[in-house]
Amino acid sequence: MNKALTLRGAQQHGHRYIPQILEHMARGELTTEHLATHLMPLDQGPRGYDMFKNKEDGCVRAVFQPGR
Repeated sequence: MNKALTLRGAQQHGHRYIPQILEHMARGELTTEHLATHLMPLDQGPRGYDMFKNKEDGCVRAVFQPGR
């Protein structure tokens, strides 16, 4: 407190860019498969959240798919 520190933050306008991003994805110019490090069945949800929380097995993003 009172250490003459300045914190700055910013937010981008995500809603503005979503239509453009979806167009790029539809044309195959942008892929997102690499963002999911772990694909898991839906019933493995608790395990996936635990892996993410504890950063086990390099888990950055677990994606749950029903019927997998």
